[in-house]
Amino acid sequence: MTEPHHMPLIEPGHTHATVTDKIAAIVLERGVSKGWILGFFVAFSLFNVLALSVAYLVYKGLGIWGINNPVGWGFAIVNFVWWVGIGHAGTLISAILLLLRQEWRTSINRFAEAMTLFAVSCAGIFPLIHVGRPWVAYWLLPYPNTMSMWPQFRSPLLWDVFAVSTYATVSALFWYVGLIPDLATLRDRAKNRLVQIVYGVMALGWTGSAKHWFRYETAYLLLAGLATPLVISVHSVVSFDFAVSVIPGWHTTVFPPYFVAGAIFSGFAMVLTLTIPIRKIYGLEDFITMRHLDNMAKVMLATGLIVGYGYLMEAFMAWYSGSPYEQFMIWNRLTGPYAVPYAGLLLCNIVIPQVLWSGRVRRNIPLLFVISIIVNIGMWLERFIIVVTSLHRDYLPSSWGMYYPTIWDWATFAGSIGLFLTLLFLFIRVLPMISIFEMRLLVPANRKENAP
Repeated sequence: MTEPHHMPLIEPGHTHATVTDKIAAIVLERGVSKGWILGFFVAFSLFNVLALSVAYLVYKGLGIWGINNPVGWGFAIVNFVWWVGIGHAGTLISAILLLLRQEWRTSINRFAEAMTLFAVSCAGIFPLIHVGRPWVAYWLLPYPNTMSMWPQFRSPLLWDVFAVSTYATVSALFWYVGLIPDLATLRDRAKNRLVQIVYGVMALGWTGSAKHWFRYETAYLLLAGLATPLVISVHSVVSFDFAVSVIPGWHTTVFPPYFVAGAIFSGFAMVLTLTIPIRKIYGLEDFITMRHLDNMAKVMLATGLIVGYGYLMEAFMAWYSGSPYEQFMIWNRLTGPYAVPYAGLLLCNIVIPQVLWSGRVRRNIPLLFVISIIVNIGMWLERFIIVVTSLHRDYLPSSWGMYYPTIWDWATFAGSIGLFLTLLFLFIRVLPMISIFEMRLLVPANRKENAP
């Protein structure tokens, strides 16, 4: 399909040299601005809140959280599922869109891949500290041992270990392999000898020869092929944490595709939330054009509709099943003590995103930024509702109870955001946030498209 003339991949007037200069200069020449220092200070301060919260948790135990009987899963699992979901957009943009030859991914893939790694790093913390004795979490790994403490392969917790660790490993390899040509560019342009050595070591001796390019493209394509099924499988496995149980609200077959769509929905929302201000601050409007924002908004709209369908099927099957427990679960969400968060998630995830049908809204950058934040909030509320409302009132009214997060729950969550932003600030400072060599590939085609 021919793209509209007014929404190019890269703004006219750029050459290979100007593309390289502009992106490389952010790392090599721009220096550390006051805004970056302030942002990093705030992010690192939040990260210290996480360190303090985890240290106090190890010292005092899980009693500092709001979890109780019957709500044995609280913020830790809510945040785990939310962070894993956010990481899905990077792999979708990088791997699936690469295999589908969608060139509009080029300006945002590097940034989205980095976001995936940082989100998975945040996600991995929560199951680790939730198990109660994180210092023996290695028991979950299938390593040979003399005590025959073999992992329980029927446990969804073990499935998470395999799924998330595999996802993190493949995503890291995919991200690093894609960086190699750009690391060589930074090596060749750096004026400081120490910086040259550091980037040179990271570039693995890249010279840009035909042999190197052939091996690079082969490896990159293979990793894309490996990463693509992971987009589907990882959040499907995470959904099995709930779906394999018999608790009303969890025991449902719609969860795997519903969770995957929700992950991509929240992931693209987070990419927009971060891309829009960074695009403005660093003057990257020539590279991250309105076409990129428009396409991401369309993907967010499409996956939001799938999520809405999942909500509808959940309610329909509760009615159609004739099960009084399933029907009570939906009624409890609508009218029970957590009705306000449930109404909030319906508003944030279904109602408000419908404005994205309008092209004017999709091209209104401030409004798009606000909508992306609303979707992130809505998807967090969705995870909260799934975890908490299904547990706090189950089959026996005598075992019902309420869950109230404590200040340490909130501190750990805020601290994980601090870890994410700290890694993001460091990435922006030391590595090119846009793929230099892939952007250069767009220049000749762009010139041809815009020729009179």
